[in-house]
Formats: sequence, C-alpha cells, structure tokens
Amino acid sequence: VQLVESGGGSVQAGGSLRLSCEASAYTFDFYGLDWFRQYPGKEREFVAHISPPGDSATYADSVRGRFTISRDNAKRTIYLEMSSLKPEDTATYFCKIRLGGIDYWGQGTQVTVAS
Repeated sequence: VQLVESGGGSVQAGGSLRLSCEASAYTFDFYGLDWFRQYPGKEREFVAHISPPGDSATYADSVRGRFTISRDNAKRTIYLEMSSLKPEDTATYFCKIRLGGIDYWGQGTQVTVAS
C-alpha cells in the first residue's frame, strides 16, 4: 500500500490550502482514513478521520470548524481543506490507512503558515 500526499506549501495566516492523499490500495473504499500532523521533535497528532463511504468525519478540537476532510473513492483520494490557517498549524501533514491491523503512512507534506 502506498499513500502519496500533495498540496502543502506556504501561506499567510488566515489563508487556505487543500491537501490531497492518493492511495494505491485497491480496497480503498472499505476503509476509513486519517490525517495526522507532526511538529518537529513531537509525536504525530490526530487531525481528522473520514468513514469509508465518506458520510461521517471526526476532527481534533484544534481544527474543528476550520478543516474539512473529504474523499473521492473513485480516485482513491482523500482531501483536507484547511481554512483560517494559523501559525500553529505549521507542521508536516500525513495521511494514514489501517489495513489488517497495520498502519500505512504517506511521506508527508509540509504546511507553513506565516504570521
């Protein structure tokens, strides 16, 4: 299973970005997926989760109301729409899928928010 994130970059505070994560898993639409983020020297922290059909999502308190997770099962891709970005959102963002009890991660994409 391979996950490839894209869409990171630099933005001013208050701006928006959309991250994408494309998966190679052929049973993609059977599984929920997650976005995590990691600050330098810190553990990865949960950002958002989306259910297999995409009709349910959960968010970390720190991003609820500003970030939206979605998915396109035909494209085997999930998205993270980020708005009202804050400097504290600066991190490396990863997508994750759990298959057979094993967590698979992408390589990460950097998001930098300037104040």
